Parts: sequence; structure tokens; C-alpha cells
Amino acid sequence: MTQRERLREQLAPDGTVLLTVECQEGVVGRDAALPELAAVARSSGALRHVARLVATAHEAGVQVLHAVAERRPDGRGASRNARLFRAAARLPVQQHTGSTAVRIAEPIEVAEGDLVVRRLHGLSPIAGTDVDALLRNLGCRTLVVTGVSANVAVPNAVFDAVNLGYTVVVPGDAIAGVPADYTPAMIRHTLALVATVTTTDDVLDCWRAPRRVSPA
Repeated sequence: MTQRERLREQLAPDGTVLLTVECQEGVVGRDAALPELAAVARSSGALRHVARLVATAHEAGVQVLHAVAERRPDGRGASRNARLFRAAARLPVQQHTGSTAVRIAEPIEVAEGDLVVRRLHGLSPIAGTDVDALLRNLGCRTLVVTGVSANVAVPNAVFDAVNLGYTVVVPGDAIAGVPADYTPAMIRHTLALVATVTTTDDVLDCWRAPRRVSPA
């Protein structure tokens, strides 16, 4: 089996879920809490690639799941056991539940059949959330991980998914982190060890390709 055939098998629409990680206005939008991360997500093309993946997933019948990080205005239940959390609590833009900051950012389009999972604590889009149960109920075998950041949430998602038994595919041009040159290093030296690293175009080609029908 060639590498392309293996990727196509992994990405069969009926067993694949596309996960977008923190692709929300308050993180990658025009008035984001972390302008440097937002700028890199846009200038690198990562956000545009996520939007392309989502649009084609909708057409191909691939389930889309959006993982959103948010915080209650009163801070109840929020993590405080790391410097990152304490710094986030002081940012001028807060990811408050129900605010514009936690809406999925343009140009990503959310379809009626998409699932949105919101977390109030922790670093991972999967651990401590409903994601694993939803994936199992959906019959997911392969999880395509996209979004931000390559520094924290994306590797957390990849490791958690692999530990839970899923095959993980990472389109390397559909994730972003800071500084910009950190992302390819993370991909090469860490994510490539546990996930299938590919490109957005290769994933789209798999989802657009006609499926082979087994003879009766």
C-alpha cells in the first residue's frame, strides 16, 4: 500500500472527524487576546486552510467538531495552577461564555450538523471534555487535528487522541503557533512521531476522490 493509499484509507469519511482547536474570535480573530498568535494564524494561511478543510468536510460528509476554550465571567471552575492561566486571566480580551470572543472565527463556516464542545478549564480540547465520548459515539477512528496553538492545545489534543486509541492526522499547514518558526519544529520533532503529518491539499484530495465500491 502506498503512502497516498494509506492516507486515503485513514481519512475515509465514515470513520473520520475533523477537529478545529480554539479557532475562535478571541484567539485568532481581528481583536484577539493574543495578537501575535492571531497574526501568525492568518499570515501563515493556517486559518484559511482550516476553513477549506471544514468546507470540504461538510461536502464529503465528514463530521466537524469545534473545540472552544472559554471562561465564566466569575471565573468559577477555571484552572489557576499554571502561569499560562494566570496570565490569560489578565488579558484585555476574555473568552467569556456567550461573548463574541468564543464564536468560531471567520472564514470558518459552522454548519448545522457541526458539534461544538466548550471547556472551562485545562489545556486540552479532549481531556476532561465530552470529545472522547462524542468521537466514540460517532464511530470515529481517525481524528484530523487543526487550529491553534502548536505550542500547547494542539499537541495536547494529538497526544490525548493517540493515548485514547485514535489514529491522528495533522495537516501541518493548518496549525499555527508562536513564534512562527516554532510550528515546523514541533511538527518535525514531536507530532510526526505520533501522528500522520500531511498537507491540507492532500486531505482535501482524499475527501474529494471517489470512493471505491467493493464488488458484491
